[in-house]
Amino acid sequence: MNELIIYAIVFVLLIGHCLLAGKMYRTVHQDAGLSFREKNDWKLKSLIFPGFFWWQYQKQKQG
Repeated sequence: MNELIIYAIVFVLLIGHCLLAGKMYRTVHQDAGLSFREKNDWKLKSLIFPGFFWWQYQKQKQG
């Protein structure tokens, strides 16, 4: 039973990671103010740690 709970938590974390990475990927792709290299840099970052880099991206866009 413990194994099932652990797998369920890992699955939820993985789904959340994928959804946030996809959201960031789409947002960065639609940003006309970024160069091709900057877009690729943000897209790669979104695949690694989407939560942290989403926060960094929003902070950069505001200031």
